[in-house]
Amino acid sequence: MSLKITTWNINSVRLRIDQVTRFLEEQQSDVLCLQEIKCLENQFPYKPLREMGYAHIEVSGQKGYHGVATVSKLPLDRLPTSFCPVDEARHVSTKVTHSDGDFELHNFYIPAGGEVADIAVNPKFKHKLDFIEAMRCYFSGRFETGDSEQVLVGDFNIAPHENDVWSHKQLLKVISHTPLEVGLLKDFQDCHDFVDVAREILNDDEKLFSWWSYRSKDINKSDRGRRLDHIWVSQALKSAAMAGGRTGLTVHKDCRFWERPSDHAPVSLTLGL
Repeated sequence: MSLKITTWNINSVRLRIDQVTRFLEEQQSDVLCLQEIKCLENQFPYKPLREMGYAHIEVSGQKGYHGVATVSKLPLDRLPTSFCPVDEARHVSTKVTHSDGDFELHNFYIPAGGEVADIAVNPKFKHKLDFIEAMRCYFSGRFETGDSEQVLVGDFNIAPHENDVWSHKQLLKVISHTPLEVGLLKDFQDCHDFVDVAREILNDDEKLFSWWSYRSKDINKSDRGRRLDHIWVSQALKSAAMAGGRTGLTVHKDCRFWERPSDHAPVSLTLGL
């Protein structure tokens, strides 16, 4: 069987619920992981999604800020995980059950980290680094018990590879691409031997972006983007993630041109389970 997972920083789900339903109607994702929903659980627009067949919805909400939600056609069981050091709504962990078994799905919105890459003067940057360390500690502990089928998705707010940004040299001191962040994310990836699906499928010399600033009037012309949105899998799901090759991975850049869009484009992966 095949199963399509999409991750999308929607930048206010209530403002853009029509875009969410349009996307799901066009793409027929089985599971949609949203970040930066900017609402409480009881404010989430459940009704239009359930009417489309997405009966299973798990939300971690916060008034006006942050927040994540996992929306699924398949059954979800919430998992008791905790990553955020200051208890913000930045993750939802679930077990997804399909016809051939189940896997864990972790939906993350890692803190952006502010403007200055110095924890001595910028507590937001320290928060970001502490969040990544909490992720590393949790998954390294899990790995000690053996590999299991896991998918990690979300807005990681880090563009780790030099071709995940429009200019490696110009962004080395800009938060999201600093060597410190990139190194910590690599340590986290290595702790469970996770596969960064996009870079596993594409050549390393190929540019790939999922976010473009609202300041850019014509993102096709300047194409000054960053790859902040990620889909990773554990080794147990590597063959499933690679099954579709290039056609199995899509950055839906066209959504960035919809009316009043999010500054992030959705990213989809089809798993061949």
